[in-house]
Amino acid sequence: MATASGNKKTTTVVIAASAVTLILYLVPFLHPLSYPFMLLGTLVHEMGHGLAAILVGGQFDSFKMWADGSGVAHIYGATGRMSRAFVAASGLILPALAALVFFLAVKSERSSRFTLASFGIVLVLSIMLVIRNLFGIFFVAGLSALSFYFSLGPGKKYCQMWVAFFATQLTLSAFARSDYLFTKTAMTSEGPMPSDVAQIADALFLPYWFWGAMCGLFSLAILIFGIRRVFN
Repeated sequence: MATASGNKKTTTVVIAASAVTLILYLVPFLHPLSYPFMLLGTLVHEMGHGLAAILVGGQFDSFKMWADGSGVAHIYGATGRMSRAFVAASGLILPALAALVFFLAVKSERSSRFTLASFGIVLVLSIMLVIRNLFGIFFVAGLSALSFYFSLGPGKKYCQMWVAFFATQLTLSAFARSDYLFTKTAMTSEGPMPSDVAQIADALFLPYWFWGAMCGLFSLAILIFGIRRVFN
């Protein structure tokens, strides 16, 4: 059962995490400190593409991420205009959806531990099944270890605070590189390629910046909902 003290601590962490993250992204000389958050956003973003491809009957072949924060999910078989748009959009909105799951779990120590342990298992499976470069393996393995530490290990008494912090980072990751929501071209270590919003616009209708704005507003709505959930 969540206690008043636990709720107060969780609320404090959510507010502090939001403030600290925004400061890291807005103050130029603090940008290096936001590096792990950028990698987290890349991971969930690209996994969103891969999982969406599987849902529409395609194949998630492999995933790579690099030290510069870029990443690529190699997928096949996602044909059709709606399928292509869904796969492209999923990378942009999965961080917010994952954040929602963490926000819903934050009020209970039991659900917080379960969610973190489940996430750790998903990360281990992703290493075994789709991650195909050394940097990606090391980063995801470290993130998985942290998830298990706060869910099953000595850090389990801090699980709710970790879940609240993690949820905030996932939601705000959509705005870490907000310019990506309004650009036609994405630069990766494999070279330039059409951005996700450009792919959505090509598959459907309306300009790419419209879809970028929709994805950004969706993530903002999730953050507002999550904070209200913590306070109530």
